[in-house]
Amino acid sequence: MPSKRDYYDVLGVNRGVSEPDLKSAYRKLARQYHPDVNKSHDAEAKFKELQEAYDVLSNSQKRGQYDQFGHAAFASGAGPGAPGAGFGGFEHGAGFGTDFEDIFDVFFGGAPGRRRGGQSASTVRRGEDLRINLSVTLEETVSGANKDIELAHLGRCEECTGTGSRQGSKSKTCHSCGGSGQVRQSQRTILGSFTQVTTCPTCHGEGQVVTDPCQACHGRGLASKKKRLKVQVPPGVDTGSRIRVSGGGNAGIKGGPAGDLYVQIQVEPHRYFQREGDDLICRVEISYAQVVLGDDIEVPTIDGKVSLKIPAGTASQSVFRLKGKGIPHLQGHGRGDQHVQVLVEIPRNLVGREKDLIKELMQIQNEKRENKSIFDRVKEIIS
Repeated sequence: MPSKRDYYDVLGVNRGVSEPDLKSAYRKLARQYHPDVNKSHDAEAKFKELQEAYDVLSNSQKRGQYDQFGHAAFASGAGPGAPGAGFGGFEHGAGFGTDFEDIFDVFFGGAPGRRRGGQSASTVRRGEDLRINLSVTLEETVSGANKDIELAHLGRCEECTGTGSRQGSKSKTCHSCGGSGQVRQSQRTILGSFTQVTTCPTCHGEGQVVTDPCQACHGRGLASKKKRLKVQVPPGVDTGSRIRVSGGGNAGIKGGPAGDLYVQIQVEPHRYFQREGDDLICRVEISYAQVVLGDDIEVPTIDGKVSLKIPAGTASQSVFRLKGKGIPHLQGHGRGDQHVQVLVEIPRNLVGREKDLIKELMQIQNEKRENKSIFDRVKEIIS
């Protein structure tokens, strides 16, 4: 059975989305994919997926559980509030409410009739994927790094070895669905007769019912745990890069394989450098005398200091390129460049001899401009 998509991705929102924005995104997509309006072959599946995602994220308690444990927070045995116990994988009546009726008001002017749906029963399921944020320094994006992380996850319950049943007891075939994990219901509405195939609300699609649940995990077969992992950060990563750790997610259901861990990279700000793609930018101040006469200066790079030649007469805010002094390319070989912008430092609070030198320089410059003006006038007369 394929793993479910991330609920935030389903609704096209980020993890910090506000309640009004969440509702707006849901209503827009629900109108787009409702099967009575959208006739594409996958519209019904997408509509159910949207409803399930909104059912969880619009409930603050469920959303908190989902943010911590992913889909496994609502696995079998999680209780009647878990998704999977009704229409298209939802608790009966949950998630319909005002928002769902509003959508049908747009199409039909009334409440909906339920459509065919449901998911096949499967007692062995892959564990849910997890996400975690990881901060790295700019230097670590150049050299790469091995980072130790600690995270909370759902692991196999040691007390019942993942069965969900107390030691010495066994699960029984669900009497509601006969072990199939699905139930059928027929309903007549103003839109016609509909047959609905839904996940069994008694066993939540497992086909088996835990009659004597394990006290440690309350029949889920999974328990909250902490673990430490080593994550290899390759050179060239940037904010938004994701690193996949195979098997680093929640444990599987009933002995299924573990999910994966996705590490979201956040690069910390640097006091000297700004990053643009794989290039680095820094700014250095030079004196008025260095601008006039030229000079060799030391500038910082991510690898250490290097010498940079400033030609005489360089204008303020001029940019010099240091080839290959940027960030390594994540996909491919080589590195970006470093761009050094020079800013002329204007002297302040001049005293004594400093003022005299500046005045002397101004006098020389004025004489040069005056001589040039006389030369231009003579040139005009001759021509």
